[in-house]
Amino acid sequence: MAKVIEGLYYSESHEFVRVEGDYGFIGITDYAQNALGNVVYVDMPEVDDEVTAGEEFGAVESVKAASDLNSPVSGTVVEVNEALEDTPELINQDAYENWIIKVELSDKSELENLMDAKAYEAFCAK
Repeated sequence: MAKVIEGLYYSESHEFVRVEGDYGFIGITDYAQNALGNVVYVDMPEVDDEVTAGEEFGAVESVKAASDLNSPVSGTVVEVNEALEDTPELINQDAYENWIIKVELSDKSELENLMDAKAYEAFCAK
C-alpha cells in the first residue's frame, strides 16, 4: 500500500498539496511515483507563472511513461524545487518531502474539492 499522509489534500490525478498559511506545496503522491517507476525528468513551470486548479502545469517522466501534472489548486508559482532539476529521482525516495512547486494560493475554498487522506486511500484502493 502506498504511503498516504494525514493533513494533506489529494486530487484524483494523484497530486497532493500541503498548505502552510497562504502557500501550497504541490507534488505527486507516493502512489503516483510507485506507478511511474524511476523518475528521470520533471518539467516545471517558471516562478511567477499562474497555475489553475485542474489544469496542467508540467510533467513527470519516468523510464516507463510520461505523466502530465495537474494543479490541485489555483495560484502563482513562487518557487520551484530546483533540486529536482539535477536529481529527479528524489521523488522516488520520498514523494511528499520532494514537492515540485510552491504556489501562493489564490482561492483556498478550492481545497474543499480535494480529498483528505482517508478518502484518497479509499480512492486508490478501487
